[in-house]
Amino acid sequence: MGQKLYPRVPDMRLPRTQNLSDGEIYYIIENGVRFTGMPAWGSGGTNDHDTWHLVLFVRHLPKLTDEDLQDMKGMNPRSPAEMKEEQMENEFLNEPSAADGQTKSHSH
Repeated sequence: MGQKLYPRVPDMRLPRTQNLSDGEIYYIIENGVRFTGMPAWGSGGTNDHDTWHLVLFVRHLPKLTDEDLQDMKGMNPRSPAEMKEEQMENEFLNEPSAADGQTKSHSH
């Protein structure tokens, strides 16, 4: 989603993000970052458990394994064009071939 944003989306695994306090990360999630692609996601209040779970997730990012990253890629949102392409691939791969449906005749 953020591939063409300016300024570029930061890698949240790097020290620039990881050195922020939990409260700073919480504030950014709740309020967004003005003049960037980071919108405000919070509903307000200090008991927003979902936002605190996101803070914990950001803290966990540097510890993700390659397997974790692959699992997460499978959950990324896809564009309508990507979904249509996947549907066409599945239809092609699951379509019986012409040879499967034909009866071979033998002449003796």
